[in-house]
Amino acid sequence: MSSPIEFYFDFSSPYGYLASEKIDDLAARHGRKVKWRPILLGVVFKQTGGAPLTTLPLKGEYSLHDFSRSARFLDVSYTHPETFPINTMHAARAYYWLHDNDCETARAFAHSVYRAYFRDGRDIADLAVVLELATRHGADRATLAEALNSAALKERLKAECDAALAKGVFGSPYISVDGEPFFGADRLPQIERWLATGGF
Repeated sequence: MSSPIEFYFDFSSPYGYLASEKIDDLAARHGRKVKWRPILLGVVFKQTGGAPLTTLPLKGEYSLHDFSRSARFLDVSYTHPETFPINTMHAARAYYWLHDNDCETARAFAHSVYRAYFRDGRDIADLAVVLELATRHGADRATLAEALNSAALKERLKAECDAALAKGVFGSPYISVDGEPFFGADRLPQIERWLATGGF
């Protein structure tokens, strides 16, 4: 089987959320798996000088319109959160802790986090919410709570962000297919054709 597709995202990214609902099925149609890699856009923006779309003049109003329109286009349920953007550090650390034990559990957790934020309007910056979502997927709450405060897991997420930047990741979603980079949920059709044809 060909190498996995790499899917970099932040849990506060609307376009990352939209891509998350489609990327696994798209990859499976072409015999591929996907490596999910949460990062922190705050770290990325420090490197790039970027900022959340909604905070930018003119582009902010457009982006709010486009989030919902893109969701309708992709047939994905979407409600823009009242608090946006939001800190996703706990969710990202929890993902990697879960992933080290079972990648399918981590994937299910990631979907739960994204949907809790962009469908249900829940505060995924709240540690209690993250722990609740993780326990739904079998995590031991006390063990995870302790791990999330550990130096090892903090360093793990930092290392993942640093590695992403080293690969040229500058936003969310950033999807790499055999080293070919695609940025944005609107690139999914290009990714589909790339996988079908071997490139263009």
